[in-house]
Amino acid sequence: MRAGLIVSTGSATHPGLRRLLNEDAHLASAPVFLVADGMGGHEAGERASAAVIAEFSRYVGRPALELDDVRQALSVSRTNVEDLSTSGNGRAGTTLSGVVIASVDGMGYWLAVNIGDSRTYRLADGELEQISVDHSVVQELIESGELTAEDAISDSRRNIITRAIGASSTGDADYWMFPAELGDRIMVCSDGLTSEVPDARIREVLTSEPDPQKAAEMLTDDAVNAGGRDNITVIVVDAVSVASRPGTLMATDDTDIDLDTRPREAAAGGVR
Repeated sequence: MRAGLIVSTGSATHPGLRRLLNEDAHLASAPVFLVADGMGGHEAGERASAAVIAEFSRYVGRPALELDDVRQALSVSRTNVEDLSTSGNGRAGTTLSGVVIASVDGMGYWLAVNIGDSRTYRLADGELEQISVDHSVVQELIESGELTAEDAISDSRRNIITRAIGASSTGDADYWMFPAELGDRIMVCSDGLTSEVPDARIREVLTSEPDPQKAAEMLTDDAVNAGGRDNITVIVVDAVSVASRPGTLMATDDTDIDLDTRPREAAAGGVR
């Protein structure tokens, strides 16, 4: 299998100003870009997030993954995290969000995965779109019309999630698969960023700072400076070469770009 998508990436993490442990774990090495936000106390969250990232680390170095690869890694991760909960480490659990590089007929695709309230965003053509959908109480209240998005920011239930890996949750992950476009910028983060930094500022940083490592560090610093009430992790992934047809890569410095190529929206509801 050949790589239909080549990326440049950066990542940053910080425990925040109120927590001694950083229970976030992340992986930012092709073809896997994931953030896991652990929970459970007594080091359970730290172990849970680390266990999930360790399982996905097995895929680093491959040109692309398939949906079955991700599902298998999630299945093993769930077993490993549940085992932590029964070994005296508290009620271990973790969120998981991010993208892996996939391939369809030799062309590069993003395969996004989410369970919990960590988030995956896509910046394309200057527009910032949240790809993932939070598995949280406030998100359900927003969707039912009982709570506005503005009120959700300060709602006391904003940290209650409805799905996780471990923590006795049996909820499934959501998946979305969509073609990569030249210039795509994907951002993956724990809720330590989005609870402190508004989307407008996130978009401002992602559009103004071309270096993915510097962008990740700037956003992490913003969250710390805004209060840093939780652990903060940010991954930024840029599509620098994308196959325009099977076996052919289109690079960012290529002046012969197909004018019909435009960003495409992620499929609503994704792959189930």
